[in-house]
Parts: sequence; C-alpha cells; structure tokens
Amino acid sequence: MARRDTGPDPKEAALAQARCLNPHPEQVRDPGFLSSDFFDARDAVQVKYEMVRKVKAGGAPVTEAAAAFGYSRPAYYQAAAALERSGLEGLVPARPGPRGGHKLTEEVLAWSEEQLAADPALRPALLPGRIEEAFGVRVHPRSVERALARRRERHSKSRGTARPRDAEGG
Repeated sequence: MARRDTGPDPKEAALAQARCLNPHPEQVRDPGFLSSDFFDARDAVQVKYEMVRKVKAGGAPVTEAAAAFGYSRPAYYQAAAALERSGLEGLVPARPGPRGGHKLTEEVLAWSEEQLAADPALRPALLPGRIEEAFGVRVHPRSVERALARRRERHSKSRGTARPRDAEGG
C-alpha cells in the first residue's frame, strides 16, 4: 500500500526534537538499513549503534563499517567510546550552546555578594548595571538572581549547613 503524503512525518519530527535526526540518512548504505523497515537511517542513534555493533559483534573492519553507515573512522571511534561510557544515551548528540553562566564567573559572583553585603538595601535585580560598569559584561537581572541563589546553595552544602526553618517546618 502506498503511503500518502499527509504532511510532516511524525517520527521525523520526534527524532528532530530529541536531537536524534540523522542529517544525512542518504549516506547510509548498510544492507540492513536498505532492506528492512525495522532500521531507519533517519535515526542517528540507531545508525551509530548498528555501526559499532557491526564492528564489535560482526567483526567488520572499522573503515568499512564507518563508510557503510555514512560516518568517518574518527566518528566511529567517538561513537564506540560514547556507547562504552554512557550506553545508548551517549549516542544522543549533546545540546548546542553554552553549558552554564559564562558571563557570571566566580569572580563576578563574589564581587556581587560583597556589594549586597555592603549595602543591605541593594537587591540582586539592581546589580546588572554595576556588573556592567565593573566588568564590562551585560547580564539579565534574573540571571544574576539565579546564579547567586545557586552559589549560595552550593556554599551552604559545602559547609554542611542547611537553611534554618521556622518552628512549623516551613
């Protein structure tokens, strides 16, 4: 039965949302992917897993397997190491972008804490202007509040002290 084109493929959309969509499924030439509905060349995690499996369990040479699955030798070794280290989850590409507050360094946060301690009327939301003057870095007020809260939480845990609670436990 022929498949009617009813718009975007839901599996492709799900793969893209999960960051698992293979950008070049047309490069997958492995016979298993070409002859079976079970294997989907659009699923990068499945393609990488099968590539590693073909070498580890099937004894195929790395160069052949990498080419058959549309990857390079270095990509094979990266996939094999990621699979060994983290299982299937290791084959899912990492989220793009910064991994944390790269503007709000420890130096900026320590300075911010000093400013707040020196002036009890000063609120964290008012610090971005002062941070820009002192460090030349533009930050959002909410980012400062969140970073200071995380820093305080880290410091209280490292000292082994919890925040005091009132008599009713709230």
